[in-house]
Amino acid sequence: MLNQETNRLGGGEKHLEKVLAKAGCEVHCFDPSIREAHLQDSSMWLHRLSIDWRDPNPAVMKQRQHSSTKKLSAVLNHYGHRQVDVLKVDMESAEWKILENLLLENVLHSVGLLLLEVHLHWAGFEVSGNEPSVVRYWYSLLRELENTHFHLYHSYRDAAKPQLFLQKNLHNASSTYILGWVNGCYSA
Repeated sequence: MLNQETNRLGGGEKHLEKVLAKAGCEVHCFDPSIREAHLQDSSMWLHRLSIDWRDPNPAVMKQRQHSSTKKLSAVLNHYGHRQVDVLKVDMESAEWKILENLLLENVLHSVGLLLLEVHLHWAGFEVSGNEPSVVRYWYSLLRELENTHFHLYHSYRDAAKPQLFLQKNLHNASSTYILGWVNGCYSA
């Protein structure tokens, strides 16, 4: 299992991760805010690393970086993983570009279950255009996810979050949704 900044996703302080670890799953959590490069906490691995949609900038010296960033495909290669049973993603508005990268690099075929927290209060990092073009971009990514045999099985609107959609107050909406997708072609 791979995970990115997940304190809010799935309830509690890494509740899902702890349950999976106790069940014998190999769990890796990626959080750029931890002090150590790698820690083992209970039966989970914590890594000071952030999943990104871009390759690291070679102009930034390694010793100046608090944390490193890598694409998911590079992380999988680094740890020798060919499959990820559960990928839980909370990227604070970078999820749209990361999802685009996962689709473009054809990485999602190796993921069985995708738990994705999406943020709708603004377009997201490196996403621009007028409101209709942003919504079309978001929709095209979700549609492409379906085209790669992922099926939406769960949707949760976080009522505790502001009722914002692209910087506008919207009654009965939320700026944050948790979407659960299952890969119909995944075999463990």
